[in-house]
Amino acid sequence: MKAMLTKSLGLCLGLMLVACGGKQAKKGTETAKADIPTLTLEIEKPQLTFGFIKLTDMAPLAIAKEKGFFEDEGLFVSVEAQSNWKNVLDRVIDGQLDGSHMLSGQPIAAGAGFGRQAELVTPFSMDLNGNGITVSNDVWSKMKPNVPKDPDGKPAHPIEADALKPVISEYKNNGKPFKMGMVFPVSTHNYEIRYWLAAAGIHPGMYTADNVQGQIDAEVLLSVTPPPQMPATLEAGTIYGYCVGEPWNQQAVFKGIGVPVTTNYDIWKNNPEKVFVMTKKFIDKNPNTAIAVTKALIRAGKWLDEPSNRAEAVKILSMPQYVGADEVVLANSMTGTFEFEKGDKRSMPDFNVFYKYNATYPFYSDGIWFLTQMRRWGQIPDPKPAAWYEETIKDIYRPDIWMKAANLLVEEGHIPASDIPETDGYKPATADFIDGNTYDAKDPIGYINSFEIGNKDDSSL
Repeated sequence: MKAMLTKSLGLCLGLMLVACGGKQAKKGTETAKADIPTLTLEIEKPQLTFGFIKLTDMAPLAIAKEKGFFEDEGLFVSVEAQSNWKNVLDRVIDGQLDGSHMLSGQPIAAGAGFGRQAELVTPFSMDLNGNGITVSNDVWSKMKPNVPKDPDGKPAHPIEADALKPVISEYKNNGKPFKMGMVFPVSTHNYEIRYWLAAAGIHPGMYTADNVQGQIDAEVLLSVTPPPQMPATLEAGTIYGYCVGEPWNQQAVFKGIGVPVTTNYDIWKNNPEKVFVMTKKFIDKNPNTAIAVTKALIRAGKWLDEPSNRAEAVKILSMPQYVGADEVVLANSMTGTFEFEKGDKRSMPDFNVFYKYNATYPFYSDGIWFLTQMRRWGQIPDPKPAAWYEETIKDIYRPDIWMKAANLLVEEGHIPASDIPETDGYKPATADFIDGNTYDAKDPIGYINSFEIGNKDDSSL
């Protein structure tokens, strides 16, 4: 017997569901026990194709497939690497992909008026942290004397962009604009490298309707480079540094062509990174399928954050159909460490977070942060009232879908009830940023106005 899932969150746990194999659901916290049945939904579309970019943080997709979590939900999923983030966005909107690993800013921009417009939905946040900023060996050799030292003589972290300012000036005096790469105009990477630079008084440039490159008044020229091409572009001297996800910072260390100088954990502690995205049309037509997908991904996140599973995760991600990087490169960040200068490997247990700290829950406050940065840098060209930020994000971030999936996982015994956050969708205000500035998602205009560099809005809006 199978049962249809109602749309009401309150009725979710009262559904008539049948456990696979006829066994009653067991209470427990382990993820992959053979004697824990999965409650089956009436799946509208079992055959699915999902996209991803070759980055470590696509891991929940790979694990959900390789560990059988999709299959447990009655889903038969193909996972396909895509060439770049624009291709990912276009193929999801056009229906060639049923869903995809995506930059957090992509569904938000699509619903907020920047770039290609579409109704996209995020029911699942894929990870926290996971990015770094890397510079060329030449730039690092010039930065390093400006960096304070720890008692052991190593560079003191976090390294702020103040150490880069004289290097930028030297390049400018020699008639060379200082060029750095990021992965997409609405990527976390773009906003993180801008935040890092601007916190040191370095202007990263503004966007306008006439300048979609975002380089007006820029002291550093930022341009788009697909993640896997970052190391080669740095080595060729086309750019002098970049912000990217793993394993492409560690690859620069491995190849001896560059030095990571900071991570996004230090720019914004436990910041949201990628999301899983489907179209609103797909979810409206296939609501149970969307819940089943989210269930499998939550289980994958939990599996990934068991330290004993990370070595196996590295092996899976190193497979050519997934990230395809050497295991030693992937392990540098995935097993609780991060290497800066060659040989300067430091403990960073939270560099990649896939489940703890409610990492998989799509918080409205995470999405609103991206909207504030789009407005700060001019991608949203006109001022908006404070209510607009909340209204816009609630059409895109869908914690109701996540909640239905998570409640079913509690019923099945796959996760404890304590892993479901009691929240209105907003995290508390935080000052865990490299400049100590406080972010309160319930006061987006005040936050935008708190920065010296960037747009300013009328707080009476």
